[in-house]
Amino acid sequence: MTFDYAKARETMVEQQIRPWDVLDARVLDVLARLPREAFVDERHRALAYADLALPLGHGETMLKPVLEGRALQALALEGGESVLEIGTGSGYLTACLASLAREVVSLERHPDLADAARGRLQAQGLANAEVVTADAFAWEPDRQFDAICVTGAVDVVPSRFLQWLRPGGVMFVVRGRVPAMEAVLLRNGDGDGGVNATTVESLFETELPYLAGAEPPPEFKF
Repeated sequence: MTFDYAKARETMVEQQIRPWDVLDARVLDVLARLPREAFVDERHRALAYADLALPLGHGETMLKPVLEGRALQALALEGGESVLEIGTGSGYLTACLASLAREVVSLERHPDLADAARGRLQAQGLANAEVVTADAFAWEPDRQFDAICVTGAVDVVPSRFLQWLRPGGVMFVVRGRVPAMEAVLLRNGDGDGGVNATTVESLFETELPYLAGAEPPPEFKF
């Protein structure tokens, strides 16, 4: 029996994404069109459209579809933006971002995940997405971006990430500690790129594994 991925994709959009208040037509179109199964390991392919965070190796996971949908909607990309993604993972969200923006630079610290993501993006004909093998806490870009999408949680939003945002730029990130972890949209108000220059919109509560290097400091116990 052949698995009907097209039907599973339609079900994901109608029964998972839409009910979670993702109503942006461009976002729904991309999610309904891109073959998520092409970005999932063979052994997990039948679960590509399930409401699950699928394992990728190195302790990393693929975001749930609803979280990807909400992140894309929050960024409200119009097609002309330069986007930075921190944490490529499978490359699926990278592909979604590339379908909605002018260009995407995506950082992935694990070389094997970066290579696999490059191959998947190339197979989809997405030439406007570049996967860079780098740690976000060691990488130094030579420019700023219109939008940043962080795919792992942070205890506190790193100031270096804010400095990479152009004036008026937006960042989707999940911050805080369980049980008070929340997804937020940060908007850079001026050219300073500092914390005081940003406004914060709380989007929803969620839980996400921490981005490597952005975990809370270990608590000292007597």
